[in-house]
Amino acid sequence: MKVILFNGSMNEQGNTYYALHEIEKILNNEGIETELLCIGNKPIRDCIACGGCVGKGRCVFNDDIANEWLGKMEKADGFIFGTPVYFAHASGRLQSIMDRMFYANKKVFAHKVGAVVSIARRAGTTFALDNLNKYLLMSNVIIPGSTYWNVVFGRTPGESQGDAEGMQTMRNLAKNMVWVMKCLEIGKNSNLLPPDLEYDAKTHFIR
Repeated sequence: MKVILFNGSMNEQGNTYYALHEIEKILNNEGIETELLCIGNKPIRDCIACGGCVGKGRCVFNDDIANEWLGKMEKADGFIFGTPVYFAHASGRLQSIMDRMFYANKKVFAHKVGAVVSIARRAGTTFALDNLNKYLLMSNVIIPGSTYWNVVFGRTPGESQGDAEGMQTMRNLAKNMVWVMKCLEIGKNSNLLPPDLEYDAKTHFIR
């Protein structure tokens, strides 16, 4: 089994990295293969609602990492998005990538185990969690919990390692992820397949 960890920080080894790496260590100890990817500091496109991705499973823009990350998800059993908090919400760059990934091919995330974590100096972490969890909730993702909200505090790189409860929360999230993934694997081996869901009804507020 494999889990992809997406670091939404421009700082490859900042506090978001340390939170995700704490999760990664538990996953590896439990025999789960991992890959930790960083969004980096190169330009990221926004979704322009062109509809060109429909039926293709890929964004029409191929000049950044969105399609590369989607490709990684095809063979993954689980994933975690980690975001730094700058102005009381999730990273705008990460949201741009997630807008395009989930719009182009949210089925690649469906019925897999996923979570989001947020890291801040002081505040905005729970709003960021709420923000990013909505991508998962509308995409049939199975979301494990932990022993507190999935947040870690720290300002300068590495300072988050001193947040004892935050790091404990990351480890417990990882343990719950492993347990759920192994339960799903047992179900799959017993021919217990995901449900056949309905997608036809599309209503809006003026009809």
